[in-house]
Amino acid sequence: MKNLLLLGNIGAGEIIIVALIVLLLFGGKKIPELMRGLGKGVKSFKDGMSDIEKEINDEGKDK
Repeated sequence: MKNLLLLGNIGAGEIIIVALIVLLLFGGKKIPELMRGLGKGVKSFKDGMSDIEKEINDEGKDK
């Protein structure tokens, strides 16, 4: 799979380099905390998007 979701033309080599840089900058102990925060942010974003979709669909049904 050449392209990952939402990453454009980034290959496996570039992802590995970015992961190593993050590991060097934040250290191994901080990464799980960062990923947990990122996961919560993504979940919050998805919940917000589904709420907006629901409101739009409800508006369409009312007319």
